[in-house]
Amino acid sequence: MKLSNQKGRAWAFVMYPESMPDNYFELLEQTGLPFAISPLHDKDLDPTGQPKKPHYHVMCYYDNTTTKKNVKENVCDLVNGTIPIKLESMRGMYRYHLHLDNPEKYQYDDRDRTFINCFEVSKVAELTSTEVTKLIKELQTLIIDNDITEYSDLMDLLLHDDLVNMYDVAQKHTIFINTYITSRRHKFSIKEKVKEEKRNNMKD
Repeated sequence: MKLSNQKGRAWAFVMYPESMPDNYFELLEQTGLPFAISPLHDKDLDPTGQPKKPHYHVMCYYDNTTTKKNVKENVCDLVNGTIPIKLESMRGMYRYHLHLDNPEKYQYDDRDRTFINCFEVSKVAELTSTEVTKLIKELQTLIIDNDITEYSDLMDLLLHDDLVNMYDVAQKHTIFINTYITSRRHKFSIKEKVKEEKRNNMKD
């Protein structure tokens, strides 16, 4: 089989900031394909320890199989991307966006991903129990830092900030998260009541 005739549904390629057009987002959006773009990989090192050229890893998928030639000409060439590679595992590439399975490499932040055309994270983002625990801790920090006292306020914040994985965890752990928020609100209420009683006693 000729390389140009290779077929698949899921594809990946690389974009370099110095060669990608400023309107890359709009160009990819106009294809109608769902895309997931990694955080900017600007801390990668080559085997000799030298910095690699900053780049983005991009992945997309089609409803039906298509050729490598089609992906190159109608997607990669739009944004001056590299020649596409057919993905055997979208989940593996999705995790590579952050180097989740490569602890020796720099760990990028999931919040710095970019999604286009409703990329279905559920297709690729099966979190490990360790990752879920880490995200729950981040949610608790977010709740504290923003003084959140209502579960709905948390979900609205996650929705507007497009924190996909955190939103998913908060949605699936409603009982724990809501109980935690309610407990904080109750504790705050008790403190305010005690302060009020002290103020009244001082007046007396």
